[in-house]
Amino acid sequence: MSLKLKISQACAGLAFVFTIVAADGSGAAAQNRTPQLLTPAGAAATAPDNLLPGSYAPPSDADLRPAREEKLPPPVQTATDEAPALTAPAAPMVSQVAATGSTALTHELECLAGAIYFEAKSESLEGQLAVGRVVINRSKSGRFPSSYCGVVYQRSQFSFIRGGQMPAIDHSSRMWQNAVAVAKIADANAYPSPAEGALFFHAARVSPNWRLTRVARVDNHVFYR
Repeated sequence: MSLKLKISQACAGLAFVFTIVAADGSGAAAQNRTPQLLTPAGAAATAPDNLLPGSYAPPSDADLRPAREEKLPPPVQTATDEAPALTAPAAPMVSQVAATGSTALTHELECLAGAIYFEAKSESLEGQLAVGRVVINRSKSGRFPSSYCGVVYQRSQFSFIRGGQMPAIDHSSRMWQNAVAVAKIADANAYPSPAEGALFFHAARVSPNWRLTRVARVDNHVFYR
């Protein structure tokens, strides 16, 4: 081979090498390559596919520790958080009757006591109170006479009234004294009636089929409004 030919071949080889080296930095080649992420020490070998190059960072030690459950201190008890004080129950009916006494009756209270005595003297004190409150409720309803005596003496309302008169009463008896005390308590509304709001009552042994709202049964009477 001539010296001229050898020199020509050598020049051609050098031109090919320079062409390959220059192509590694071109834009086209960079777009066709898959970007390679640098893997920091201690991180996973591959990064999530949806992250852009340079945006992936391995979890820190703090991220790997389980989250601590934060415990809040208990709420401070204030005066408004405390349960309201319970209201002391009313004194038993028998105590109120004993403390009330049976003296100094007005005419109106005597009519009220008479109704309690004749209708409920054999009932409990609560039963007597319920009867007394019916008389009082009627006097305030606007549907009956406006006084206790007017309610008691109204025609055909109380069976113990005969010929417009109330039968004689032994005022020294314990039953009368109880009736008087109950009448005063009922008049003062000093004790809750077990049949509050009632305007009518009848003995439990009968069934008049009244179309009224039943309020309660107390002892041997059924009360309605």
